[in-house]
Amino acid sequence: MARRALITGITGQDGSYLAEHLLEQGYEVWGLARGQANPRVSRMRKLLSDVQVVRGDLLDQGSLISAVERVQPDEVYNLGAISFVPMSWEQAELTAEVTGMGVLRMLEAIRVCSGVSRGASGGPYGQIYSGQIRFYQASSSEMFGQVSETPQTERTAFHPRSPYGVAKAYGHFLTQNYRESYGMFAVSGILFNHESPRRGAEFVTRKVSLGVARIKLGLATELRLGNLEARRDWGFAGDYVKAMQLMLRAGTPEDYVIGTGRMKSVRELVEAAFSAAGLDWERYVVTDQTLHRPAEVDLLCADPKKARSQLGWEPRVSFDELVAMMVESDLRLLSDGGDPDQDSSWP
Repeated sequence: MARRALITGITGQDGSYLAEHLLEQGYEVWGLARGQANPRVSRMRKLLSDVQVVRGDLLDQGSLISAVERVQPDEVYNLGAISFVPMSWEQAELTAEVTGMGVLRMLEAIRVCSGVSRGASGGPYGQIYSGQIRFYQASSSEMFGQVSETPQTERTAFHPRSPYGVAKAYGHFLTQNYRESYGMFAVSGILFNHESPRRGAEFVTRKVSLGVARIKLGLATELRLGNLEARRDWGFAGDYVKAMQLMLRAGTPEDYVIGTGRMKSVRELVEAAFSAAGLDWERYVVTDQTLHRPAEVDLLCADPKKARSQLGWEPRVSFDELVAMMVESDLRLLSDGGDPDQDSSWP
């Protein structure tokens, strides 16, 4: 019998790649959506016709219990969130409710539907996990924020610098707490920046690839960006979702840092993107102080040794390959008359 997975955030970048990967692995895949009439759900169904949709909302505890009861999943992947960091200052309360409290509601839905009571298991490592609903929480490198050490490991202290990072830290610790309190198979993947042609147009990587494509096609003359010196550990989202499944297929529930272990600055991202289109970035890029964050995260770099040694996970797509992939995709999109705010390689 095929394993059954329930994915929140199914219409996002990570949800799409994860759904594809699990379908290839023979899973029955369900996606949680707030409404069947959502145009993103309609586009998702055209591209992934084998994905089934169940109604539910991370703001509504009852709907999550109903969704888990209906789907009866073997695995739950909680990828749903208000994920654009700059927006979290403008919508801090909503970010807390969805990105933070949404984790609590999903964990409670699993606990209630599984009939788990406090202390029944005697702790996570004494528990036999066969038959349990296994839970994956999408944690974030933004939890590290103002970093205390580089690179960052599973033991590095958190100092989030945005409402988004704070909400993610809450969900991360809550996942640990349910694992320790109820013996649930609940894990967090601390994923560093992972991008693709399916990334939303508001994120800096996609903003750059779209900006380059517009300039190359004569649709724009400049690209305005904020802090060019911020450094990140960028990888390909299609590689990272495979680590999510590996975490839930492991013998014991543990948290893992997922990244490449290599940092690149926004300036280097820009150079690579313009180079992929045969352009000189210095002729077109304008720095704009209004685009800086209220509290900047200067650098993030993963130490993925634990994932490599215990899960056998390795990133496959290099930074330059990723950037070229995104620029080429946006050149095709704009050449075909697509609207990046409505159309992309993914809804």
